[in-house]
Amino acid sequence: MSNIKPRVRIPKSAKKGEVVEIKTLIEHKMETGQRKDKQGNKIPRKIVNRFECKFNGKLVLASDWHPAVSANPYLAFHFRAEDSGEFEFRWVEDGGAEFTKKAKLTVS
Repeated sequence: MSNIKPRVRIPKSAKKGEVVEIKTLIEHKMETGQRKDKQGNKIPRKIVNRFECKFNGKLVLASDWHPAVSANPYLAFHFRAEDSGEFEFRWVEDGGAEFTKKAKLTVS
């Protein structure tokens, strides 16, 4: 899948101690391996099976995903902003392909 596109939405800045919402979405078909093509052949499974978020290199959130996750999975979570830094988001697909996105947060 060459047109897989991760998206992230975070505030550019926050006050120290403020809780901010982080939103992520990856455009991905999430093929479960259960469907068949027009010739009746099973379409091989290819899903994003792992998501990780790190802030300044420290793991903030990790989750394992399974075939029941919908196409174009969206995830939102909250983060308490204590220091300025950089988020790194990582999605891992069956077969080991990885997709990453980075975003900076400035804390005042």
